[in-house]
Amino acid sequence: MLPVAILAGGLGTRLHPLTADQPKSLLLIAGRPFLAHQLELLRDQGVERVVLCVGHLGEQIRALIGDGHEFGLTVDYSFDGPQPLGTGGALRQALPQLGARFFVLYGDAYLPCSFVQVQRAFERCGRPALMTVLRNDNRWDRSNVAFREGGQIDYDKSARASGMTHIDFGLSVLASTVFAPYVDDHAIDLADIHRELSRQGALAAFEVAQRFYEIGSPRGLRDTESFLSQRRIAL
Repeated sequence: MLPVAILAGGLGTRLHPLTADQPKSLLLIAGRPFLAHQLELLRDQGVERVVLCVGHLGEQIRALIGDGHEFGLTVDYSFDGPQPLGTGGALRQALPQLGARFFVLYGDAYLPCSFVQVQRAFERCGRPALMTVLRNDNRWDRSNVAFREGGQIDYDKSARASGMTHIDFGLSVLASTVFAPYVDDHAIDLADIHRELSRQGALAAFEVAQRFYEIGSPRGLRDTESFLSQRRIAL
């Protein structure tokens, strides 16, 4: 299984004051830090290596998670440094730890899908990047993907157009080569990289059926708390 980069360096401003003195990924959800739920999901999917891309209050994350042995994982860390690098810049800085190909997900997302199927789709697609997408029809957020048969997509998070019925599910697979055009230590958003790849025809897509859960907004936090609480009861 490919290694996984988790983007956990954000400030969590939409959740203040909950995130005033702790990272968003450490918020208690269903009685445990959210990141613990994420790591257990990855372990259960067969993932072995995780690189946490951290910034604001990132030492708290390292102090809690350590080397990951408690979760049956090997966990490494890549820190932004003195200036925020954005989600794309954080990944570029972590490339020496991630290798030639890797999964990417956000530190506030819980994604119950098959990572094995996503990796197989990436290996078959013949493109340097793959984005998981979900039929959304503006239900959870404004749709930002036009998905077509064969896995080719149009993606633009900032300039959404008619025909966009799907949304970025939050899990991608990338080849390290997609970062070659971008300058070291330069802040860039992963969404901008995805948009450029889409325009070049270099971004494939894999459609998932299960909805995503997130803690990046008050509504998302409530939904995720309910889902993970019920999941713990079922287990």
